Amino acid sequence: MAKQSIFGRISTLVKANINALIDQAEDPQKMLDQLVRDFTNNIADAESAIAETIGNLRLLERDHAEDVKAAAEWGNKAIAASRKADELRATGNTTDADKFDNLAKIALQRQIGEEKEAAAIAPSIAAQTEVVDKLKDGLNGMKQKLEQLKTKRSELLARAKTAEAQNKVHDAVKSIDVLDPTSDLGRFEDKVRRQEALAAGKAEIAASSLDAQFNELEDVGELTEVEARLAALKTGGTSAPALEQ
Repeated sequence: MAKQSIFGRISTLVKANINALIDQAEDPQKMLDQLVRDFTNNIADAESAIAETIGNLRLLERDHAEDVKAAAEWGNKAIAASRKADELRATGNTTDADKFDNLAKIALQRQIGEEKEAAAIAPSIAAQTEVVDKLKDGLNGMKQKLEQLKTKRSELLARAKTAEAQNKVHDAVKSIDVLDPTSDLGRFEDKVRRQEALAAGKAEIAASSLDAQFNELEDVGELTEVEARLAALKTGGTSAPALEQ
């Protein structure tokens, strides 16, 4: 039952569509890590099961070889006993000839028994050989899948690192993009522009204040001249200033 279970797991894993599993996973990295662990553990179980199955197969093959060898040896003994019986019978010694014929019969019986045992083991050897071959094929398939998984995992990690690096570069470029108002440099430039505008406003206010002061001076001058002319009128002088010749 254990071997059947392992064989079933091998078949399931070998038939697994890795790309589909990764596409369906919420976290492909975790899925790949779990698949690598599953395949690694099942490969170890499969290797253990295959080793045990091969060991049993080799025992059966050894027993079969011993049965075949024993059958051949009993056959040779039967031949030797039969020839000896023929030689004794040719010399007229029928009693001893019959004994050797009986020995030949016993040897033949043993030969038949060994041949039956060898024949009985043969189907088990064939079945075990088939199982071993399937397990080996499945194991090789699992190892290939495992290599695919490791390659996929390495590829995914590389892509993740590349994407991370690209994001860092993008963020760095964005932070110094003078056209981007949300960047650090853009915010600093806006601050400078506001300071410049404030300075210009203060300068404009200061200029307006200075003009007003000069205007006041001019008004004071005009009033002083008016007072002077009025005083001249009162004293009988002319109201208009004399023109220079």
